[in-house]
Amino acid sequence: MNKKLAAALSGGAVLVLALSGCSDDGDDDGKVDAWAKTFCDQAQPQFQKRADANQTIISTAADGKPADIQTADSKAFQDIADTNKALAKAVQNAGVPPVENGEKLQQDAVKELNSTATAYEGLRKQVDALDPKNQQNFADGLKGVADGLKKIEKMDQDALAKLRSGQLGQAMAKQPGCQTATPSVRPTVTKSPAGGGSVPSAAASGAASAPASRAASAGASASASGKSA
Repeated sequence: MNKKLAAALSGGAVLVLALSGCSDDGDDDGKVDAWAKTFCDQAQPQFQKRADANQTIISTAADGKPADIQTADSKAFQDIADTNKALAKAVQNAGVPPVENGEKLQQDAVKELNSTATAYEGLRKQVDALDPKNQQNFADGLKGVADGLKKIEKMDQDALAKLRSGQLGQAMAKQPGCQTATPSVRPTVTKSPAGGGSVPSAAASGAASAPASRAASAGASASASGKSA
């Protein structure tokens, strides 16, 4: 069931890629470059933290115990919420972008980042409320969490999309702090005790690249099978 969570969370890398995916030789405005450097320098540790949180979800063991998955997902959601709050502060601290409609761009980005942070905290609470001792109920509850995550995905990816367009996007593409972060969390494998049930996660399934909608039904079926095994 963690397959869909992994698929959706791995999409969080898009937030970073979006910042570095728009480069052009056109504009060398010093003020725009200065704004981009101020923001990206503050944002870099947050992108790293987010990449690590995504990797934690993706690398949760293929046969991980429900309690392990619950702990990993809960921490990852909170970490992502914290990074979005910090990114909102970074946008605020960088000041109004020196481009057309800069004030509105800044306000919208701050509002959207804080909104997605609140949404991720809501998912963390949902995960924390699940009972890992009841595998079928846990799998069903995790499916609900994954469905909620799918709704947040677009919000999350759009949060900084407007900032990375045009001159700002070109300037941020040059900044090391806005380049794609490589996860520092190494994949781990946690096996269930012999004979014990398990809730499949994304580790051995390639779910990071699978569409979330397909992973949802696959994960639910796998969880139900794990209970009856």
